[in-house]
Amino acid sequence: MIKMIIAPLVFATLVGGIASMGNSRSVGRIGMRAMAWFVTASVISLLIGMVLVNLFQPGAGLNMEVTQHAAAPVAVNTGDFSLKVFISHVFPRSIAEAMANNEILQIVVFSLFFGFALAGVKRAGYTKITDSIEELAKVMFKITDYVMALAPIGVFAAIAAAITTQGLGLLVDYGKLIAEFYLGIAILWAVLFGAGYLFLGRSVFTLGKLIREPILLAFSTSSSEAAYPKTMEALEKFGAPKRVTSFVLPLGYSFNLDGSMMYQAFAIMFIAQAYNIHLSLTQQLLILLTLMVTSKGMAGVARASVVVVAATLPMFNLPEAGILLILGIDQFLDMARTATNVVGNSIATAVVAKSEPYEEPEDATHADYPTSNHTLSPA
Repeated sequence: MIKMIIAPLVFATLVGGIASMGNSRSVGRIGMRAMAWFVTASVISLLIGMVLVNLFQPGAGLNMEVTQHAAAPVAVNTGDFSLKVFISHVFPRSIAEAMANNEILQIVVFSLFFGFALAGVKRAGYTKITDSIEELAKVMFKITDYVMALAPIGVFAAIAAAITTQGLGLLVDYGKLIAEFYLGIAILWAVLFGAGYLFLGRSVFTLGKLIREPILLAFSTSSSEAAYPKTMEALEKFGAPKRVTSFVLPLGYSFNLDGSMMYQAFAIMFIAQAYNIHLSLTQQLLILLTLMVTSKGMAGVARASVVVVAATLPMFNLPEAGILLILGIDQFLDMARTATNVVGNSIATAVVAKSEPYEEPEDATHADYPTSNHTLSPA
């Protein structure tokens, strides 16, 4: 149910954030800082995945034959996954279609244009439009509260369904891969919180406490989209200015999926090892660069990373059917990488907000905008 409010919430918060900044210089400054963090975090995530999978060799010993799954249908629709298609996919043919399909990147692009145009108009009725957009965001947050009341039921059902469908035996068979991947996730969390500590100090641990609920929600549902509203609320309670949170967090959902990046490196190298295909350091670096491009703009929906992996395999002459090796346990890997995406975006938003002066919201009495105990202070 939470997905039904994601599109209008992303639109309302992003447009409101841009309009409240008032000038393109402020937007450009925040955007550049955010993208610098996103690119750096993506590279680190990929490198951690590459190093660990080469160190532990989780696919070694499986001794799969290339012809073993050759005739098996690969139930992952990669479509015409090329740079040209990716670029054309960035711009929506219709905002209604983009919202209906929860195409986060397309919604972000439209919202950027709309927000800049709204900030540039500033004619009669400007305040009414911005106020209406702010009220829309508040309504979406209220709906989130209603939906979250039913969240425990959904969490239990999702976990039960995963265990019932896949079985506990599968966890034993692929226990080595799962354990090593979760170790990588733990290392990535340590790196992210360590980087956050450099900019935020001890308050990064306060942030960690505030985002526990969205992390749990993302972990149990395997969708970082489901955690979006609560993540935004947690960041505002942490003290991040709403105008920064409303701008950086939606961008992060398209360009800063740290857990997914590490998973993609893990999965591709695991498949290569399973088929006894040696990849040179140069080839691995090319895979890293390819993933840096192909993974951007992906919405935080379940299984999106599998599509990227399946599309990347043939680019390096790896068996596309190898994706079948990890589909069975992907549910358990997906939970960890999705929760990590929430952690990465939360820390990124807080760090960018640290460099921006805090501005007290006009509606200081609203529960979503606390007026005291702000953890952040102007840089």
